[in-house]
Amino acid sequence: MASGTTAPPPPASLPRIVAASLIGTTIEWYDFFLYGSAAALVFNKLFFPDSDPLVGTLLSFLTYAVGFAARPLGALVFGHYGDRLGRKKLLVLSLLLMGGATFAIGLLPTHATVGSAAPVLLTVLRLVQGFALGGEWGGAVLLVSEHGDARRRGFWASWPQTGAPAGQLLATGVLSLLTAVLSDDAFGTWGWRIPFLLSGVLVLVGLWIRLSVDESPVFKEALERAEARRDGVQEKLPLVSVLRHHWRDVLVAMGARMAENISYYVITAFILVYATTSAGVSKQTALNAVLIGSAVHFAVIPAWGALSDRVGRRPVYLLGAAGVGLWMFPFFALVDTGSFGYLILAVTVGLVLHGAMYAPQAAFFAEMFATRMRYSGASIGAQFASVAAGAPAPLIATALLKDYGDSTPIALYVIAAAVLTLIAVGLGRETRHRDLAQVDGEDGETSETSPAAEARTV
Repeated sequence: MASGTTAPPPPASLPRIVAASLIGTTIEWYDFFLYGSAAALVFNKLFFPDSDPLVGTLLSFLTYAVGFAARPLGALVFGHYGDRLGRKKLLVLSLLLMGGATFAIGLLPTHATVGSAAPVLLTVLRLVQGFALGGEWGGAVLLVSEHGDARRRGFWASWPQTGAPAGQLLATGVLSLLTAVLSDDAFGTWGWRIPFLLSGVLVLVGLWIRLSVDESPVFKEALERAEARRDGVQEKLPLVSVLRHHWRDVLVAMGARMAENISYYVITAFILVYATTSAGVSKQTALNAVLIGSAVHFAVIPAWGALSDRVGRRPVYLLGAAGVGLWMFPFFALVDTGSFGYLILAVTVGLVLHGAMYAPQAAFFAEMFATRMRYSGASIGAQFASVAAGAPAPLIATALLKDYGDSTPIALYVIAAAVLTLIAVGLGRETRHRDLAQVDGEDGETSETSPAAEARTV
């Protein structure tokens, strides 16, 4: 279209797109978080039985962190082909890879059966999970962002973000149910396999829904424009264009992820270790607290997204980063009481504050990049940061607990991440008014990245 604008989709279309992205991301995050919870609860005994409990947990979390190491590679591969071929095709592939790896984990022999081959196989499947998730996030949020109404983009794009707490809710809920109805011996012997095998059924549901949606109209228009102006000239790789024209935005996105990613895995994964080993809380109690907190987290994310449509992405994001940093010492003090009520309060408030960062993140990152490099740019910024943030977070927290025996260094670790995020987002540009359908220039910049446009949006 000559004006570069795209008419809003029919009323029934956008909710279907949102549902497809939400259900797909819920399944993907269910698979990913299920591993994290199992790593905290049983994998240390099943795959690293010769280690003492905390060392076994460290090794278990190390395989957990390996999944994050594969996410940047997934971001590069899926981002490249997502910007060349479209969002939908790559989202179907990511779902198949993630679901297949998770199902296979449920069939794995343990150390008692095959010895050292067991943790090796576990690590390989974890790498496949990470690779798939590295490509999933960018495609899911872009599919919604590029279909939606610009005035409510923060709200609509936040719905795929609720896939994280929904997946956490589902994974924790299944584990909580199993630990409640099974003995510790039965759960450790065969019960832990059930939630992994359940992934096979969930993937079939997700594929059926995901295959029913259309490709992003913004992407299709940008592809047509690129084909029309190419005239035999080879197009630059999306990665090259991102690093040339959007390197500053990539750094802002990476910095923005620090507090969001680290705080989330401390609050939801490491807490299962800390509460059970230092606060004397049962596994069931810790799981139930995360379950309740995740339900609230799911509910508040769209509200934070809607607020970002009114006041901007940066103010909401900065509020969340500051809040998480300030909450860390009260968080651990509440957990140390061993009270179920205080444990729920600690987790829930932490996740509500995390939601203030996570909700606007989808629209914020999407609005930073031009259409034909948006999948690559958003994915690279998000997933490269996860290697330094979410990947080692439970590992570092567990190591600090082992070395110092209390929560103070862990709280300071999260606070330092919050400071980094405050600096990065503070240096970033407000993107709320950017039109994703604006015609991309020959150099890959959108017309909304001009100084005049920035002045209008800040």
